[in-house]
Amino acid sequence: MARAVDAFERELSSMRAGRAHPGLLERIAVEYYGAVTPLQHLASISVPEARLLLVQPFDKGIVGAVEKALLKADLGVSVRVDGSMLRVSVPALTEERRRSLVKQLRRQLEEEKVAIRNIRRDAVDQLKQAAKDHAISEDEERRGQTDVQKLTDQYIRKLDGVAEARERDIMTP
Repeated sequence: MARAVDAFERELSSMRAGRAHPGLLERIAVEYYGAVTPLQHLASISVPEARLLLVQPFDKGIVGAVEKALLKADLGVSVRVDGSMLRVSVPALTEERRRSLVKQLRRQLEEEKVAIRNIRRDAVDQLKQAAKDHAISEDEERRGQTDVQKLTDQYIRKLDGVAEARERDIMTP
């Protein structure tokens, strides 16, 4: 369940919220000498201004490949090559785009909640099987189910908190 929350947080970090942040480029993969490599392994990413990312490849020969990968990712940003570095401008979000991002966030939130509920179902099934095999008593099974439900509720509240904070971030101009 904790891994589901972590995965959700990572997913949200790559979601654009109007301000530039290195997590926006986290999922970009670059074709580098025949291998697909994450951008953060090939370049340093810095934020000199609120709406600008500076991507500086370690190998100056891959500037074109990085530019191609950034354009292919369709993040809604503009990319400009400046010598051996790339300037990635992050435009301000429109109200319509903000609402669209919030809808996407809620869809992802629901998917993660379903994943946590599936983990709960699997745990309850294991408890029932253990009780059926007489490995644990019926009382222990009921206590275990109650504990699993409490954990499920706790992690769903964490997901809701993460989503709520990110939604505020997205909706703030």
